[in-house]
Amino acid sequence: MHRFLPAMLLATMAVTVLPLSVQAAECTKVVISADSDYAPLHWYDGKRLTGASIEIATRALSALNIPYEVRYVGPFHRVLKEAESGEVALVSSLKNTPERQQYLAYASVPLFRNPIAVFVARNNRFSFSGWKDLIGKRGAITLGNQFGGGFDEFMRDNLIIETAQKVYMNFSKLDSGRIDYLITGYYSGMIYLNQTGQSENFMPLRPFVSETDNYIAMSKASPCVKYLPRINAQLEAMQKRGELRAVLQSFETDLRIDPANQDEPPRPR
Repeated sequence: MHRFLPAMLLATMAVTVLPLSVQAAECTKVVISADSDYAPLHWYDGKRLTGASIEIATRALSALNIPYEVRYVGPFHRVLKEAESGEVALVSSLKNTPERQQYLAYASVPLFRNPIAVFVARNNRFSFSGWKDLIGKRGAITLGNQFGGGFDEFMRDNLIIETAQKVYMNFSKLDSGRIDYLITGYYSGMIYLNQTGQSENFMPLRPFVSETDNYIAMSKASPCVKYLPRINAQLEAMQKRGELRAVLQSFETDLRIDPANQDEPPRPR
C-alpha cells in the first residue's frame, strides 16, 4: 500500500511516530556521516569525508538553509552506533534493512542503485550461480555492512562469515587464503583494486548478490529528524532535475574499471 503514497507523506509518517521528546528537542545542526571506505558514494580521503552521497546531502541541506557538519567518526560500525544514539543525525547513504529501521528513518527517494558482489582471488575462483554456492565456504564482510534484498537473512542463517573494519583487511585475508570470498559493493571493490594495482589478482563474480538502492537516513534519536519531510521533498526535486545522477557522474572518474579484465555491469543510477 505504501508504494502508492507520495514520498513526502511517507517521510512525514516516519517522523510522527517518534517520541514527542525527540520531536520537540532543538536541532542546532545536522551532523552528517557515512561509511569511510565506500567510494565513490562516500569515503575518507585523509582530511574529510567526501563522495557523491555526501555532496547530495550537503546540497539538499544548503538549499533548505539547514545548518550541518560533515563529521568523520571512524569505521562504519561506529557511524551506525552514533546514529543509533543520535550523535550522528544523518547517514548518507546506506541500504534500507529491517534491522536499521529500528533506529533510522529513511528518505523515500533512492539515491543510487548499489550492486553488491562476491570477490574472489583469480587463481582460486569457483563456480557461482547464486547464493547457495557460497554455503560451506569461508566468507568475509566489512563490519557494519548490510546488503538488502533478503541476502542478510540468508547470510545469517546459512553462511560462514567473519568481519573486518576495512575492506583492505578482507582482501588481505583473501590473498593469503584465509577466506574463500568477500562480499562488498561492486564499485567500491573495483575502485580499491584499481587504485592499489591489484586488479590482476582478484575479480568479482556474477550474478550480484543484491542490487538494491541506497538511501539517506536520519537518526530517530536526533531532534534533527524533524527535517526529514523537507529533506525528502528537496531530494525529490533534485531527482526530477537529474541532479542526483549528475552528482554521481561527477565522481565516476574514480571508478577506473578496466573493461579488458571484467565486463562492466549497468552503471549505478
